[in-house]
Amino acid sequence: MDLDRLAAVHLFPVRHHSPRSSATLRAYLDEVRPKAIFVEGPSDATSLLEALVDPKTVPPVAILGYRTDGEPASSLWPFAAYSPEYVAVKWAFEHGVRVELIDIPVGTTLAPFDGALVGHDDADDPGGHEREIDEDRGGEHGEHGEHGEHGEHADDGGAGDGGDGGPASAEGEQESIYAACARARGFRSFEEFWEASFEAPRYDPGPFREALLAYADLVRSDGDRLIHRARDAYMARSILERMGPDLAPNEVAAVLGAAHAAAFAARDVDPALEARLPAPIPCAVTLIPFSFPRLSEQLGYGAGNRAPQYYQRAHDAGGDFRRATLEVLIDFTEHLRLRGFMASLADTIEAFRLAVSLAELRGKAEPGLDEVREATIATMCRGDATHVDGFLWPAVIGRNVGRVGGGIGKNSLQEEFWREVRERRLPATDAPESFRLSLTNEVEVGTSVLLHRLRIAKIPYAAYAGTRAAGRGGAGARGQRRGQAASEVPPDELLRQLSETWEAQWTPATDVALVEKIVLGDTLEQVATRLLEEDLAACHTTGEAADVLLNAVLASSARAAASALDACDRFAAGDSDLPSLARACRAFAGLASFGSSRSLSSLGDGVIATMLEKTFARAVLRVHGGCTGSDEAVAPAKEALRTLHDVALSQPIVDRAAWFEAARALVDSDAVNPTASGLACGLLYLAQVIDDAEVARIVGLRLGSAAPPEAAASFLAGFLEVNALVLVKSRPVVEALDAFLGGILPERFKDTLPVLRRAFGALGATERRYLLENVLAARKLGDKARAAQAVLLEKDREKLKEMSEDLSQAMDDLDDLL
Repeated sequence: MDLDRLAAVHLFPVRHHSPRSSATLRAYLDEVRPKAIFVEGPSDATSLLEALVDPKTVPPVAILGYRTDGEPASSLWPFAAYSPEYVAVKWAFEHGVRVELIDIPVGTTLAPFDGALVGHDDADDPGGHEREIDEDRGGEHGEHGEHGEHGEHADDGGAGDGGDGGPASAEGEQESIYAACARARGFRSFEEFWEASFEAPRYDPGPFREALLAYADLVRSDGDRLIHRARDAYMARSILERMGPDLAPNEVAAVLGAAHAAAFAARDVDPALEARLPAPIPCAVTLIPFSFPRLSEQLGYGAGNRAPQYYQRAHDAGGDFRRATLEVLIDFTEHLRLRGFMASLADTIEAFRLAVSLAELRGKAEPGLDEVREATIATMCRGDATHVDGFLWPAVIGRNVGRVGGGIGKNSLQEEFWREVRERRLPATDAPESFRLSLTNEVEVGTSVLLHRLRIAKIPYAAYAGTRAAGRGGAGARGQRRGQAASEVPPDELLRQLSETWEAQWTPATDVALVEKIVLGDTLEQVATRLLEEDLAACHTTGEAADVLLNAVLASSARAAASALDACDRFAAGDSDLPSLARACRAFAGLASFGSSRSLSSLGDGVIATMLEKTFARAVLRVHGGCTGSDEAVAPAKEALRTLHDVALSQPIVDRAAWFEAARALVDSDAVNPTASGLACGLLYLAQVIDDAEVARIVGLRLGSAAPPEAAASFLAGFLEVNALVLVKSRPVVEALDAFLGGILPERFKDTLPVLRRAFGALGATERRYLLENVLAARKLGDKARAAQAVLLEKDREKLKEMSEDLSQAMDDLDDLL
């Protein structure tokens, strides 16, 4: 490898997304007029460069490389309008100059290298840990495998501290070379050092290039650069091969991350290291929109560009940071005024003057982001930093979303997504927006179907912000919270909603997922169906298959719904699990009641009704066996009893009498768990299948002296779980309870107390008041009971005890329980 020839190339070191680097680079290219430009970037994406600088393409955009072998993995190379790589490519096309990308291909980037991805963890990038798309904003990374913004991080000096080498700090801890640079120049952070030293000052191209090479040579030895030294070898060979014998070194410009350029200038390249790179895996590349929030370290991206909109302003102003500062302050003033704060143009001018003065005091050529923030706090915010985070950061970060020109065709999923977003007027910005869908409107039902298909396909775009449900239970009947993901809400609850409130936000990860999921189908319906069928193949119970059925209905996937129905029928025939069968019954009942609003007619109402009848009958037959066992073992069965009871009362097509008979058998059985017996008794009592006299007889029998106290207490616990208020208001029930409690032998009371505490622990103030009233009435205390009620309402127990020994005894009997 001819390293002397390589070092003689016009090497231009850059920091990615640096306005000063891009402005100086353009001037340098105007000066040297190369015949060929080689740019750091995945070599297999060179074909995208024409589309990248197409007039219809508006940065920020990103090259997306993704695996095509069925594994979900991808990597991103973003470009802003002021990214030096973008400027170099644009200059080349404007001047008819050959331009190519010369870094390792995407397939190598995504291949494992000593347990890590090749493009990850650049050691010579401060903050040098690969920043993945922020998982907390929409879940974008977690669903797509190994996402990373590889290209923009390499070797240029980013935000924060990184690397393993470097001098010790004053506290004795290891200090990175970047922190040492900032400290040596008297700056508080590396970002401040970079802005003051490289961004704000106006440089001639030659001195800027030399200064950045010297800086890169200093920091490139910090940390372990094995991966990136291997990349050095690959890019060095690529440049020399592309030069060939026809191009002289002075006719070639190479635009590289600073550490790569410094390695080439120092001839510090080991060709043997290229063999350490892994073999590429099958991949493809495309161009997708990107956004300013994704470029900002405040939102999880740390490539040295903490304020994209601020730097864009400086770039548009020809590197004038004073003008960018003034524009940001004007925007911030408007933000404050729109929100009712007192802010005037005089405040803006004063903040600008202070920012300039702070920069001069600190020896900076022009103000930077730190001066903007501090001047804003001191003037317009009167020393209060609270509103800066809410109003200033949006002004300096921006919400710009790029656009890809027509030269790059979107795949069918992207086309469908963006068409639906436009036609349904859904949010298309990288900022969360909430909206409500009315499921009585056919158009909005269609929008709901779209969002559920995206949810099932795990394409990060929309999440629940709240719901309002039909029927009993009202909003959030099962505890749904604001911001709760749709995947956390039971599918039957999703089905019965009258309206849905979603919070939607497009991010680059949305397009990443749409590209990756093309291997599953050409439409969102096909992708959702494929994934539902995969879920169905993993099901082992009727309840699991029923959940897939519900999701198929929500996504209006007739094929998956039909397959799920067949699976439910097949599983139910041999399913002995009561909770699973009850779960399926709940699903079928929901479909029978609300399915027509979800375009279920293609399945046929008769199919659902038949499945509900058959599954309900099978579940009832398994009630007795499912309720046998310990309290822990029958806990799911108790929820199943509630479900079957609700279905029996709400669906006339099921065999209600069979359910009542099975529940009554539980009440009378000593072989099942007592809490299940008590729960069944309470359910039948509330349904008026058992009247007051009968329930008093049953409770008296189950709580009688012949019954073991522990079993009786468990029956009582199950009994009170149903609706304690109704039960404790029943005089016969309370009389039976009082007789049971009074009949427990003192030596057995201690063993029974824990169960009794659980039984009565759920009683609220109202239930306790009714219970005490009926206890006093049962003991025929008459006027004293009414007086006791008045005193109890005053929460004065001591006065109550003083009224009579009888009342005191009544309170003592309940004291341990209440």
